[in-house]
Amino acid sequence: MDKFNIAIDGPAGAGKSTIARLVAGALGFVYVDTGAMYRAVTWKVQQEGLSPDQESEVIALANRMRIELVPTAEGQQVYVDGVDVTKAIRTIAITDHVSQIASIGAIRELLVAMQKQMAVSKGIVMDGRDIGTHVIPDAELKIFLTASVSERAERRFKEMQSSGTCTMTLEELAQDIARRDQLDQNREISPLRRADDAILMDSTSMTINEVVDEILGLCKSKVGGGK
Repeated sequence: MDKFNIAIDGPAGAGKSTIARLVAGALGFVYVDTGAMYRAVTWKVQQEGLSPDQESEVIALANRMRIELVPTAEGQQVYVDGVDVTKAIRTIAITDHVSQIASIGAIRELLVAMQKQMAVSKGIVMDGRDIGTHVIPDAELKIFLTASVSERAERRFKEMQSSGTCTMTLEELAQDIARRDQLDQNREISPLRRADDAILMDSTSMTINEVVDEILGLCKSKVGGGK
């Protein structure tokens, strides 16, 4: 099978990471969670006691740090300067500030350059906010995955409950997701938007497996991929 790239974009809590990981596994491709890279920078910023408002210091720190995405049988592991931060970057403290970090132009330029390099060899499933519009605009298949705010909040709430990291009510979570939507859609640098050639997929009433199967079907019909 010839390798090709798949870009999956969409708002917070749409299930992009889960879907992208499963699609990559089914195709034998490499999954790249770009959101984890922005979370890694946010984690490092907090570790150093910096505020997102201290842009020059944050940019200098991001240029010094080393981010590694390591695929394992248990999923993608994230390392910052050799430290495993896979779980640490999923806390509320990181979630609350990652959109601010991601809105800094120089940070996006740095991470996008890394992401573009990852995609050169093809066989990549990459998810994020600006993958199809900015990072790999030549991806052979582009998906814009979304769901209602209430559905996304409920999914995230269940995830946090099961992992023991739930510190918000369902209503607070819905408000936070709506807030992040606004930040992502209105930022000046690479705002969240659907690429002109991206296929819109509303997963509000779909199961994870149904979404994965539909994307795999698109791989076969539109790209000629699949096993």
